[in-house]
Parts: sequence; C-alpha cells; structure tokens
Amino acid sequence: MLDDQTFETVINSTPLISIDLLVKKDNKILLGKRINKPAKNSLFSIGGRVYKSETINNAMIRIAKNELNIELKLPLRFIGVFEHFYDDSIYQNVSSHYVNLAYEIEIEEILNLPTEQHNEYQWLTIDELLESKQVHKYVKDYFKITYDKQ
Repeated sequence: MLDDQTFETVINSTPLISIDLLVKKDNKILLGKRINKPAKNSLFSIGGRVYKSETINNAMIRIAKNELNIELKLPLRFIGVFEHFYDDSIYQNVSSHYVNLAYEIEIEEILNLPTEQHNEYQWLTIDELLESKQVHKYVKDYFKITYDKQ
C-alpha cells in the first residue's frame, strides 16, 4: 500500500486503472450509494482500483471479496474500457482520472453487503438506472454504448 502523500501525488499525476463489476441478477443491476469522493452520494457500480503488481484477475477477486463479500468465479464477461474524469478525489483540490475496465458478473445471491464504500444499495433495471438522476453518468455509459441488454 502507498502512504497517503505518495498516493496523493499519484492521483494528481497519472490515471488510475480501475475495475467496475456490473453485478446482475434477474435482469437488474446492483448499484451502491458512494460514501467517498469521487462520485460521492451517487449510485455507482461496485469496483476499485488495480494495485501495483496485481493482475487484473486478482484485482477482480479482491474487489468482489471486499465490495460484495463473495468469492468470485472467473472468467467474467468483459464489457469494455471506459475513461472517468472527476474534478475531485479523496484529496483536497486534486482531480482524478480513471481508465476503467468494466466486467459483468451474474450472481445468485448476495448477503451482508459491506458498507465501507457504499452506505445503501439498490437493484435497478437498465431502463430504471438510465432514467435515474441518482445514478452517475459514468455508470449510465456502460449501458448506453456497449452493453447487450439481453
């Protein structure tokens, strides 16, 4: 893990690589209300950044465990590469830029969702999330452009 000062320099200087898991069950997508910046208070997909020397597969497994409290079974369906630009970050007066890899995960059941990153969760159909003012525009991009709604 990076110390706070180094991580602030990284966020201020370079894009971060992140993974979003588009969690699907019964034709609905799981979104959580973000507690932290960026995208604080928006409904957002489940995800996190890739750490140095961590494979993408290992990052997906870690993120699924930490953010969903599940043991992930690979492979996942790759949706695409997206860019997220924010005016803010966890640091004062520092913008953030993510190169985001989006994957779909079909699940049976999720119990005991963690609350460290999201303080409430909602299951929405694709049409509901596209129309919701609470859903962040970057989440909507996953479903507007490349996502197969079937």
